Amino acid sequence: MEQLFTFLLLLFKLCEPFNSIKTYDIIQETGIRAANAGETVTLPCSCQHNAITYFFWYQQKLGHKPHLISNRMKHSKESIISPAYKDRFQVLSEPEEGLNSLMIIDLQPSDSGTYYCVILAFNAIEFGQGLFLHVKAASSNSQLLIQQSTLTPLQIGDSLNLSCSVSVEPCKGEQSLYWLRHTASQPSLMCPSAKSCIGLKNGPLHGVNCTSNLELNSVTSLDAGTYYCALASCGMVVFGEGTNVEIFLAPSFLVYVLGVAVVISIIGLLFLSFLRNKLKSKLCMSCAGKENQTENLHYAALNIKRKPEGQQQEDNHFSACVYSTVKSRKE
Repeated sequence: MEQLFTFLLLLFKLCEPFNSIKTYDIIQETGIRAANAGETVTLPCSCQHNAITYFFWYQQKLGHKPHLISNRMKHSKESIISPAYKDRFQVLSEPEEGLNSLMIIDLQPSDSGTYYCVILAFNAIEFGQGLFLHVKAASSNSQLLIQQSTLTPLQIGDSLNLSCSVSVEPCKGEQSLYWLRHTASQPSLMCPSAKSCIGLKNGPLHGVNCTSNLELNSVTSLDAGTYYCALASCGMVVFGEGTNVEIFLAPSFLVYVLGVAVVISIIGLLFLSFLRNKLKSKLCMSCAGKENQTENLHYAALNIKRKPEGQQQEDNHFSACVYSTVKSRKE
């Protein structure tokens, strides 16, 4: 039994460093990053945890599952690139520094999607927060046809209502609308959106017009950010201009907080004033006690009788009264 306990303890200690790996251990750029078609971009990633055995990169396009781009062992500089990405994707690695960055050459609109830096440790896979890469086409009229609603600042507890209107030409592939949120401190949030579409037969536009709404009830400060309406159509992704959502504390809540602060301040001032008066009263009583302890003078008359005639002449003088002071302190 003791040997079994020792074995389990050793196994727990062995697994402990692997289980402690968290998403925040993976240092990866998050949010939304825009780039133009034809450019070269590098997506940085690093992780220096001792338990890592493999590094991976995954790409997830809108509405699709993640696809493996590359994998390499921690202590190796050589990476295995999947055939679909071999021509334009490279991995920049520094095993000593835990560096595993992804470089994409000659960007294409179809490269738009979320890129995840992934690690493997003791058969446990951990994904980074992910970065959405938006590749803008060199020339696209569809981008001008996405219109998003404007929004006034909201208060905590309000409802968020965003609308998006997209006019596109029909194509063979599936056309889908998504909402993405971008903030500086949080990973991008992707929400598939239901759409209603009608055909456009008259006017300068031909094709379909689709509308989408995004609704959130009882918003909090975490819902703030820039919301983009994104269209996945014909192998490319087109973004709207974005709607900036600002969320503030409700005035009533601020008034309540300020009111409580004022009440607490008044109570504190009253308490300090009470202590001051009480201390002053004690000091005055002490001073009054000292004043009452004044010195009392008692006078005593000493009668010196005349000496007989037989004594020396210098003693022959009249009686004199000598007054002596005696101090008496009142107890």
